Amino acid sequence: MEPGLLIRDARLRRGLTQIQLATQAGTSQATLSAYESGAKQPSLDTLSRLLAQAGARLVVVHDARPVRQPSRAELQRAGRTLVEVLDLAEALPVRHTRELQSPRVPVRP
Repeated sequence: MEPGLLIRDARLRRGLTQIQLATQAGTSQATLSAYESGAKQPSLDTLSRLLAQAGARLVVVHDARPVRQPSRAELQRAGRTLVEVLDLAEALPVRHTRELQSPRVPVRP
């Protein structure tokens, strides 16, 4: 899960506004908003501090399954497939209308 979503979820569960959590955690509402929206990424210490102020904890869970990184060949194959799909999408016929399809706006004198 994204850090911003973790912060927002913890804040809302605690019933706090962005201003309240930011004040308690010693940061600004604008910074907290940037974290929640994903515009900025908090450091691990900051994320932990914000979650703690919202009544949540950051926990690392070890999993027996290793994270699998795709090979270079797999990435190249996926890239070629994407290019083929985009080429097909461009080849689809497009229907153009002669008139702009928009709602009429009354003109007042």
